[in-house]
Parts: sequence; C-alpha cells; structure tokens
Amino acid sequence: MKKALGQILVTLTLVASSASCLAGGGSEMAPAPRYEHQLNTITMREAEMLLEQGGVTFFDVNTLELWAEGYIPGAIYFNIQDWRTLLPEKKDTPMVFYCANRICNASEIAARAVMKMGYTNVKQMPDGIYGWRLSNRVIEKP
Repeated sequence: MKKALGQILVTLTLVASSASCLAGGGSEMAPAPRYEHQLNTITMREAEMLLEQGGVTFFDVNTLELWAEGYIPGAIYFNIQDWRTLLPEKKDTPMVFYCANRICNASEIAARAVMKMGYTNVKQMPDGIYGWRLSNRVIEKP
C-alpha cells in the first residue's frame, strides 16, 4: 500500500511540474533573439565557382601558422589587428570568409562584423581550409 501511494505521489508531482513547463512556467514566453544580419553560408563547390568567375575577395581568418600551410588562391590574410583596412570601398563587393573548418567560428564572427559595417554581399564557407585541402582543391602558399 505504501509503495502504491508513493508511486501515485511521484506521478502527481511529475504531472504538476509538466503542466507548469507546458504553460510557460508562470512567466511570459518570449521568442529567442535573432541575429540582426543573417549569415549566408556557401559550399566549397559554390566558393570554387565564385573563384573561377572572379570578382570576389576571399578572406582567410585562420592563424598565421595555418595560413602558412596554404590558403585559397588569391585569399587575403584577415587575422590582423587593423583588418578594416583590408576591406573594399564598395559595400556590395562579393566577399567570402573562411577559417579552419566547421568547428572554428572565426570566419562567422568576421563575416558578421563586416555585415554590421554595412557590407551586403558577404558569405561564409563553413568547411574552411581543411575541407578545401581534403577535397584536393588548389591552394597557394606564401
């Protein structure tokens, strides 16, 4: 009898706490914050096509050591203190930012910072230089 009563009490407690969660826990629910600028990500194939077409600036946001191992042809090393001086004058210039791989978020941070400055044609390649190299795409070295 005691065991059955204990199980009933546990069940009632769980039901009561679940109802509280479903009802918003007594506080008003608010939507999650949204980024002011939505990040446009591209695949390595799309990046390669842009590279072939020309007219796009690639920015490598990796460490200097990783940059020295190779970068996308024509890419500009972005990880400097005065990076703003590297940006084009025209705010609609196509730009692609990349770093090491999907685990690294430096290129995402850089792309968002540039978008915040008013640049409108900004993309980020999440696969980064590791993905680029692993897929046997062409690289340059300093």
